[in-house]
Amino acid sequence: MTDQPHDHDHDHGHDGHDEHEHEHEHDHDHGEHQHVSYEEAVDAFRADKDEAFRTADDSPVPIENRSGWLGLPYFPVDASMRFDGLTLEPYAGDQPVSFEIETTDGRRRPYTRAGTFRFEVHGQPLQLTAYTSETYPDDQLFVPFMDATTGHETYGAGRYLDLEPEPDGAYSLDFNLAYHPLCVYDPKYSCPVTPAENRLPVRIEAGERL
Repeated sequence: MTDQPHDHDHDHGHDGHDEHEHEHEHDHDHGEHQHVSYEEAVDAFRADKDEAFRTADDSPVPIENRSGWLGLPYFPVDASMRFDGLTLEPYAGDQPVSFEIETTDGRRRPYTRAGTFRFEVHGQPLQLTAYTSETYPDDQLFVPFMDATTGHETYGAGRYLDLEPEPDGAYSLDFNLAYHPLCVYDPKYSCPVTPAENRLPVRIEAGERL
């Protein structure tokens, strides 16, 4: 279950905090354990993250809010919202490959359009653009997205996915692992706002919710 820590040194927020600075430092890979169902693996992954948010020194939850922390709210695990064996297709859009993404604090960060993933939700063809940055590991992709829950059940700037290739070079796009940017918990973080090309016209009822 790919969801690894970032080591970014973008422009930081007003207090020097980058969105990806601590997001996954305490998450663990549960997807490879034998005799554990997919749903159980996701639940264990979420429990670890809740514990880290509750107790870790670098938790994004302000310390005054941690004593009553009940855990992150999620949509129910839905195995149909995991798309395995996807190929990263070369970017063929009409936008520049190198560009900047605006952040929640009005800054801009450089990214590269690495390619496109195509998949279907309830029979509707969809696509998302994947991005890289010089501060990401070479094989990691950043996939922010908005959907029809955005601004209602989920955060207005979108949610994020971090992807790494499988040994055969394919990717798994698992919306059950979609997470909110850290500025949901504390506005000191500087978070990339999802580009317009990654706004999905369907409801993605998977992953973190408000």
